[in-house]
Amino acid sequence: MINETTEADTQVVIAGAGPTGLMLAFELRLAGVEVLVLERLPEARTVESRAGGLHVRTMETLDQRGILEPFLEGGRRRPGVHFAGIPLDLSAVATRHPFLLVITQSEVERILAEHAAQSGAQIRRGAELASFTQDDSGVTVELTDGSRVRADYLVGCDGGRSTVRRVAHIGFPGTPATMTAMLGDVHLADPPAHDIFQERRAQGSFSVLSSGSGWHRVITNEFDHVADRGEPVTLEGLRAVMRKIAGTDYGMHTPRWLSRHGDAARQADRYRDGRVLLAGDAAHIHFPAGGQGLNTGVQDAVNLGWKLAAVVHGQAPHTLLDTYHSERHPVAARVLQNTRAQTALWRVDEQTSALRAMFTDLMGVDDVRQRLAGEITATDIKYPTDGAHDLLGRRMPDLDLEDGRVYGLLHRARAILLALVDLPGLEAAVAGWADRADLVRASPVERSGQGVDAVLLRPDGHVAWVAPAGEPPDLGLLRAALTKWLGPAGPRDVEA
Repeated sequence: MINETTEADTQVVIAGAGPTGLMLAFELRLAGVEVLVLERLPEARTVESRAGGLHVRTMETLDQRGILEPFLEGGRRRPGVHFAGIPLDLSAVATRHPFLLVITQSEVERILAEHAAQSGAQIRRGAELASFTQDDSGVTVELTDGSRVRADYLVGCDGGRSTVRRVAHIGFPGTPATMTAMLGDVHLADPPAHDIFQERRAQGSFSVLSSGSGWHRVITNEFDHVADRGEPVTLEGLRAVMRKIAGTDYGMHTPRWLSRHGDAARQADRYRDGRVLLAGDAAHIHFPAGGQGLNTGVQDAVNLGWKLAAVVHGQAPHTLLDTYHSERHPVAARVLQNTRAQTALWRVDEQTSALRAMFTDLMGVDDVRQRLAGEITATDIKYPTDGAHDLLGRRMPDLDLEDGRVYGLLHRARAILLALVDLPGLEAAVAGWADRADLVRASPVERSGQGVDAVLLRPDGHVAWVAPAGEPPDLGLLRAALTKWLGPAGPRDVEA
């Protein structure tokens, strides 16, 4: 186990109770890790809608943990997504959830906070991290009220202006803002008959989207104008920009929430500094094109959670945490790239209009449409792995089994060795990891399309080993995969 010189108050401190921090807290608690979440806001957000949807892979991730249903109940389903406002069909994505779930970030946070608290996570609101120091045995976190907390690890989920990132001296390179977007959740005296999504006009573009609850989300995009960061965001300011672009403000009044952002795109140059890690907006920011930010952060948390738990429990070496950066940094880099492209395609000059027309035609090609759909929904992610089988590194499909389905096996956030046919030697091969992995023998309802007789699933549902159909399983490779992802077999102490 970890050799501590100072007794820790908790095992992991998470700075920030947004979707990323709350999902990480829940993941760690599933593995029995003591967690303290520090949130500077004194109360949970209730009217700041912020991000507005969950994509396919995020819904699958929540389904893997058995907590998707309340999100489905609290949201509205839309059949497709978009790329720079150009409709993008999801029918080719193999999933139980081929839609965008429209749900406000405040509702996502409420549900995740309930699950995190029920699982035993401590959430301390009105508590803001001021600084920290780390040593070989842990991290001492200093709060703005002068108090201190000692932990084994610290994870910064504290947003784009992350204090954790700044104190850790982690670089945040990228591109500066070139435009300004204003956003308001407002009531409209004279709303449009139908939703307007990214209508392009000579002075910019705008959207007017009904919430279904009596208010509308109004968004304006002004290109080649970067607002001063200190300039206040006001209803009159949003009205003026809306009239400038759309010719009307639809009689907007009584704002619930107003905000402004640009298209700056930046990414932490490393996600880990010793015992300090970054996730979510603390690790990457970008223009919210396609609604990928919240989703990328939640998926960061699920990738990190089981790895950090294994290290905290002394089951795996601290080097396992390096795979968090190597797997998730390229994913966010790709998000930054496609959001930059989408922002460029939203511009309103004649050259961009010609480019949009050509791009729209290209999106009619099946391969192009499938490529973009997989990228926006994060269902095409393939983490680096050893081996040539196409399923390795990818998310496991949620196959129907004779007694349940694959994602139902992942509710406890443990690794699963899933045998779809009767193969010899699996019990002996996995026995040394019985405290971290479960052997499940289950026949699929349909034996087609996968080309495997058995798979090792990491706790996040990605495939770490396969036994190709009709071939003797390579148990040596299975043990190597178990060791790589779960640590050495059998109980032992691992020096941190």
